[in-house]
Amino acid sequence: LLRHARSRNYVSESEVCKLESVPLDFGDYHPLKPITVTESKTKKMNRKGSTSSTSSSSSSSMMDPLSSVLDGTDPLSLFAAAADPVTTAAATDGTRRKRDKDESSAVGSDFEPWSSKRGEILARYTTTEKLSINLYMGSEKGKATTTGSAVSEKVRTRLEELDDLEEGSQKELLNLTQQDYMNRIEELNQSLKDAWSSDQKVKALKIVIQCSKLLSDTTVIQFYPSKFVLITDILDTFGKLVYERILSMCMDNRVSLPDNFSPESVNDTAKETCLNWFFKIASIRELIPRFYVEAAILKCNKFLSKTGISECLPRLTSMIRGIGDPLVAVYARAYLCRVGMEVAPQLKESLNKNFFDFLLTFKQIHGDTVQNQLVVQCVEIPLYLTLYSPAIDWILQCIAYHAPEVLLTEMMERCKKLGNNALLLNSVMSAFRAEFIAARSMDFIAMIKECDESGFPKHLLFRSLGLNLALADPPENDRLQILNEAWKVITKLKNPQDYINCAEVWVEYTCRHFTKREVNTVLADVIKHMTPDRAFEDAYPQLQSIIQKVITYIYDFALLFSVEKFLPFLDMFQKESVRVEVCKCIMESFIKHQQESTKDPVILNALLHICKTMHDSVNALTLEDEKRMLAALINGFIKMVSFGRDFEQQLSFYVEARSMFCNLEPVLVQLIHSVNQLAMETRKVMKGNHSRKTAAFVRACVAFCFITIPSLSSIFTRLNLYLHSGQVALANQCLSQADAFFKAAVSLVPDVPKMISVDGKMRPSDAFLLEFLCNFFSTLLVVPDHPEQGVLFLVRGLLNVIQDYTWEDNSDDKIRIYTNVLHLLSAMTQEAYIYHVDKVDSNDALYGGDSKFLAEINKLSETVVSQILDHLKTLGKEETLKRQSQLALYFFNTILAHGDLRNNRLNQLSVNLWNLAQKHGFADTKTMVKTLEHIKRRSKQPEMSHFTDLALRLPLQSRT
Repeated sequence: LLRHARSRNYVSESEVCKLESVPLDFGDYHPLKPITVTESKTKKMNRKGSTSSTSSSSSSSMMDPLSSVLDGTDPLSLFAAAADPVTTAAATDGTRRKRDKDESSAVGSDFEPWSSKRGEILARYTTTEKLSINLYMGSEKGKATTTGSAVSEKVRTRLEELDDLEEGSQKELLNLTQQDYMNRIEELNQSLKDAWSSDQKVKALKIVIQCSKLLSDTTVIQFYPSKFVLITDILDTFGKLVYERILSMCMDNRVSLPDNFSPESVNDTAKETCLNWFFKIASIRELIPRFYVEAAILKCNKFLSKTGISECLPRLTSMIRGIGDPLVAVYARAYLCRVGMEVAPQLKESLNKNFFDFLLTFKQIHGDTVQNQLVVQCVEIPLYLTLYSPAIDWILQCIAYHAPEVLLTEMMERCKKLGNNALLLNSVMSAFRAEFIAARSMDFIAMIKECDESGFPKHLLFRSLGLNLALADPPENDRLQILNEAWKVITKLKNPQDYINCAEVWVEYTCRHFTKREVNTVLADVIKHMTPDRAFEDAYPQLQSIIQKVITYIYDFALLFSVEKFLPFLDMFQKESVRVEVCKCIMESFIKHQQESTKDPVILNALLHICKTMHDSVNALTLEDEKRMLAALINGFIKMVSFGRDFEQQLSFYVEARSMFCNLEPVLVQLIHSVNQLAMETRKVMKGNHSRKTAAFVRACVAFCFITIPSLSSIFTRLNLYLHSGQVALANQCLSQADAFFKAAVSLVPDVPKMISVDGKMRPSDAFLLEFLCNFFSTLLVVPDHPEQGVLFLVRGLLNVIQDYTWEDNSDDKIRIYTNVLHLLSAMTQEAYIYHVDKVDSNDALYGGDSKFLAEINKLSETVVSQILDHLKTLGKEETLKRQSQLALYFFNTILAHGDLRNNRLNQLSVNLWNLAQKHGFADTKTMVKTLEHIKRRSKQPEMSHFTDLALRLPLQSRT
């Protein structure tokens, strides 16, 4: 084959293959100009579709369709709407409905819903004491019929059923654990749904009444907030069922009422049913269940009158005054606010009245009745006051939502009149907008100072104030005084947990508004408080939060590491898992914010220590994903280190990093790439003309790679790095070192396993090996022969390895590799190679087309061709004919590209291969046709006229 290899003129071939340059005249066209949309309308003239006519119209829009789609005016939507009036009406109605809903609703996405607080309350207010519950048992009473009208009988029966609840239809379950109690409540909720679905509406009402009664029970007082959450879930379910039931009765011709319907559009049946529900509830004797059940269906007043809700809210507010227990009363007020915000958020006056009523009765908390109850249950007053927090916080959140600043002033005045009660003050700071609180920071500090600390600790008030100041900035002149006043209180705290909960919040304020000096002082104080008795071990989440806040605001790492107490602060993270998380957090911040490379020794030493901590956490149990994450962070740091032109210092850093991060393979791979890049930068600086010093340095870089690569476990990673590093050595004229890399790669090929793990799945390695060898062949073209090793010693060695490698029986990769070897040998016979390495003489220069050299290439090629032909013969069995066809065509294309087809033997071989590819009907007809067309086009090129005769000898055979 290669004795008759085609002589190539690569320059002229490149010119021929270039695309023809054609000047383009865009005219008026520009992609950003207004577009024209053409609409085609087809009108059917006959129902059977036998005749139709088509009309076209054009419409030009000056608006960008991607923008106009936001308001529904893009051309396609307009055309579609114009074609379908029903769609237009529906879209208009939907738009109007959405607009009306938006206008009527005063609660936006910035209002934190009750559902987000539910989980926190259930998790916080727990108990180990035994609980009790009354379960509804059902009744057979009232089933017998009596004389009289049917309506009177129905009414009498229902009233008796309601009375039955108080006449022994309950079963009291005692000694329940908290989980048992929650399960029973869930059973009641399900019973409610089952009763409703089976049309037992009275039974459903009785279940709700029974559940509401549980809210008057405060025997296990510390569980009351969680009980409130569980019971009101049932009330919400009931209210929703009733509302949807009445709404479904209003449907007219299967069209439901709009969201903003008026009572006039409600039919009489629905109104009567709604009134019936309110009358049933009015007959409940006890205050608490009557209040809660009516509040649950408050929204149903919309069916009766426009002013129904606004009239009911003040009445329900007044009803709460009859509840004697202040804790029960405040949660009733919270529920009323909750329902009120859902159905009538605009009626803020009723909500305000509700809260001011609470303030008037606030002194009950410290009354004798409550105190006696706490003594019986062995509950301290500070714990008791925390039970009020969810309710008061929610009431104030509802009041403060979109409230004017003047309301905060009024609230502050009322708090002062109540003696600056800490519980109220804390809720006020939690509810109102942070901007309002921050603007009055000094006023709040003065009020906090005057608070009585016995019931509600002052540090919690300072924590609430700090949370607001983390969201909004106080007046600039007050900032330092605010910090001093707060820290005076915080630093005196003896309990480490109380201290760290406050310090965590105020660290953010310090970082936002002050310099590293103040931050350093705060960190030092935290270390001082948390170190004794290893208190930091119980406060890792808060300490992590502090670190996160510091690096969020101080992301200049030169400044960060100049904070004297920052690294000692890190030393408090003694638990390895927490320490690693903190280190990951710091490295993520560095990679995100560090814009320029650094050589600052303070930064390097600190981050090396942090990366070393992450690396040392890796063990046999570490997940692969975790290893990848850690390696990515360390690699990000390595890439950001640069000593400029001090290449020796750079190499020393890489050597140190290799010793520190030897257990993370991706880091070693990155280091090898970085050192190779360093060698190429040296070459660039020297413009390829190395001095004795730079030559020695480059050899040191090469040695680094040669030593490091064998420590890697992935065989293909090693192969590719040997090849890459050999190319770098060759580019830097380190010929013996390049040979060593290539020899190592050749010797490693036999160790390639049949299956390798790719993304956690085992896959055959043949395709990866084929890809590597093709790249290797491309490099071997420019590698000069060693004077002591003989002609083409690397190519021979690689062919021997390929020959001895055990290939899969059903694989043709070995022959494909041999075919690619022919490409290489063909390129080696050319007088001038297609590419070279600067300042390295390849074999075309060394041998100068010597006949002995060409004879060696021909011997190799004959051996390879005979291997290919022998393999094609072995594929003559019926089950392998398709593979034979594909390989024959592949070999044919190789001869076509690289052989001199003016030689008769080669020409005949190509014809035989063509016929073999088609012989059994497995050749792709399209491919064969395109190949033949290509040969005909080639025949028109200079010195390619012999392709005309070849094309005549290549018949196209049909599959039949």
